[in-house]
Amino acid sequence: MESELYSIGELARASGLGVGTLRYYDGAGVLTPAWVDPRTGYRWYRPGQLADARLLARLRRVGLPLPAVRAVLGAEPGGGEVRRVLDAHLRRLEDGLADARRELSLIHAMIEQREQPMTTTPAELRLTVRAEGLAAALDAVRFAVGDDPEPPSLAGVLFEPDGPVLRLVATDRYRMALAEVPAVAADPADLPVTGTIVPTALVDALRALLGAGASAVALTLGGGLVRADLGEHRIEGAALDFDYPDHRALTRLEPEHRITLAAAELRAAVETGATRTLPSGPDGADCEVTVLTLTGDGRLTVADDPAPEGYRLAVNRDFLLDALDAGRPGPPGQLLLELGGPIAPLAVRTPGRTGTFSVLMPVRLP
Repeated sequence: MESELYSIGELARASGLGVGTLRYYDGAGVLTPAWVDPRTGYRWYRPGQLADARLLARLRRVGLPLPAVRAVLGAEPGGGEVRRVLDAHLRRLEDGLADARRELSLIHAMIEQREQPMTTTPAELRLTVRAEGLAAALDAVRFAVGDDPEPPSLAGVLFEPDGPVLRLVATDRYRMALAEVPAVAADPADLPVTGTIVPTALVDALRALLGAGASAVALTLGGGLVRADLGEHRIEGAALDFDYPDHRALTRLEPEHRITLAAAELRAAVETGATRTLPSGPDGADCEVTVLTLTGDGRLTVADDPAPEGYRLAVNRDFLLDALDAGRPGPPGQLLLELGGPIAPLAVRTPGRTGTFSVLMPVRLP
């Protein structure tokens, strides 16, 4: 039999994968040997597996995640699944490259500033946004602002200009909320590559003024200050001078399941469903946890206690209820839930509101 097979060393040399890498992919169930010597444990591979090994080497070079590698190698020929997986990975790489370019632009600016210190106040950025849109964006993220003084960078909302939109981000490390509102810059060429952290008190004061009748808000960011003009009203204050956590990775989640359902139906199920008490809150405090499961026909349900085996995702119950209500005025409509594995974040979206969603960190079940 051995004469008809590749040894693991021969396959490694022919494919460009290391012997240790082949052992790893065997353990991961991606490329299993055709035969393992029961006496020595030595692995042997069919000649036809060389093509898979060479393809695996290529997929590895472009950084394709392990679940996606499994999908590519296990896909039916001509089914279109491979192209969908590779196209999605290419989009992630392009997004990552755009992020890297923004960061490098900031790095160059910081180096230039260090080598040629500024003696004048940094230029201000002036944006105009619709009052109604800004109010909805603030409502969509305010619940996720941290109230813990450590770290201080989380005690506010990040206002991040990004081309034609102003992105708002809030997080307390256990959940994150993002919202976008169309924005017009006075000088688009001067858009900064970083955002401004607006402290919570200033955020709340701004939200209170958004119902004062003005249709548009003139925002001024920069120089360590934040100013908002709404008709005859003006509020201003100092921005938080800290680095905000990088939120971009959570905007490119890779969900295994996308489920659309009625917000009212899910809220009722969460409110009346069973919970577990687990250390899932700030500082490890005990909190009520809801366990979500998927039925055989793909429906999302709240599990009884104890939860059944199979797909289970546990999240802080109060955080989930906050996310279901945040920034959704009027009668409750449809929600889109994006679920990964049991230790992957849960994304809660409103169909049709691109760029506005909440992310909840999972709770590890015992």
